[in-house]
Amino acid sequence: MKIFDYKNAPKALLTPDIVALLTGIHEHKGKQELYIEAHAEALTTLMEIAKVQSTGASNRIEGIHTTDKRLEELVKDKSAPRNRTEQEIAGYRDVLATIHESYDYIHPRPNIILQLHKQLYSFAGTSIGGSYKNADNYITETDAEGNEKVRFKPTPAYLTANAMESLCDSFIKSIEKNEYDPLLLIPMFIIDFLCVHPFNDGNGRMSRLLTLLLFHRAGYIVGKYISLEKLIENTKDTYYEALRDSSADWHDNKSDYAPFIRYYLGIVQKAYREFEERVSYLQYRGLSKPDRVKAVIDRKIGRITKKEIMESCPDISKVTIERTLTSLVKDGFLEKIGGGRSIAYGKIK
Repeated sequence: MKIFDYKNAPKALLTPDIVALLTGIHEHKGKQELYIEAHAEALTTLMEIAKVQSTGASNRIEGIHTTDKRLEELVKDKSAPRNRTEQEIAGYRDVLATIHESYDYIHPRPNIILQLHKQLYSFAGTSIGGSYKNADNYITETDAEGNEKVRFKPTPAYLTANAMESLCDSFIKSIEKNEYDPLLLIPMFIIDFLCVHPFNDGNGRMSRLLTLLLFHRAGYIVGKYISLEKLIENTKDTYYEALRDSSADWHDNKSDYAPFIRYYLGIVQKAYREFEERVSYLQYRGLSKPDRVKAVIDRKIGRITKKEIMESCPDISKVTIERTLTSLVKDGFLEKIGGGRSIAYGKIK
């Protein structure tokens, strides 16, 4: 029987590399409030961008796609969902908004997790939202020859409710005892949640929403401004590798949390670095918009895309950025790399 040991297991995870990651994130958190207070108005735009990116990325990881235009319309609540795909995207949007706005009042208990799952499927017209799985589920993988095999057998359906009660209880008791860093305990909770796999559908998306919730509650709110889901999507292969490594021998209480913890702490650290980089661009707000675009390009090592510039300068219109790029290419400062949607720009030596 699986034992959720949040009393003794964390102690063995305090290896030098994990401690270094924890220390680095603590340092970033120390600057967090200063940045937010100094640039509150400008960061509102970053938050809106992160909402769109988070909703799109977390759904794409699960094979749920729509166009960039429809995604933005749905997230900004300009349009009602038109099909099943958009219903799931709209549900994620609403849960994300709930977490951002009320995380202090959302406790990670089974009944709350069930309510969030119900909200995730509130547009879908299906009964699976807000209920644990009613049949055993399996995590499969396909080999190079196209053969599908079972990689992991989650907790059986009949044990799911008890497992979730035990998991949440062990996690909350450890958090309240304050003996271990929440940054260490949160990835442990997420990998255990994924191994229980409590729902018929939506487990991956719920795991990422719960990740945001728990980090927010612990005071690490960088996920409001930089999309953690997008960073996970960009490193999806590494994410699944860490998940596989940390789920091995899970049922026998012999699994190693460390690979998944290292991965998630790396994601949080990268998010803080991106956040601080975006904030640093605000020093150029006194320049003209074309000069600000040029300054962003100047600071970038290697190639840069129009989309990256738009994310760094959220208050500058797409038209202005396109005109500036055209001018910089014409002046010999930049050269185009590639074509079509994959076009990028590189500085000419």
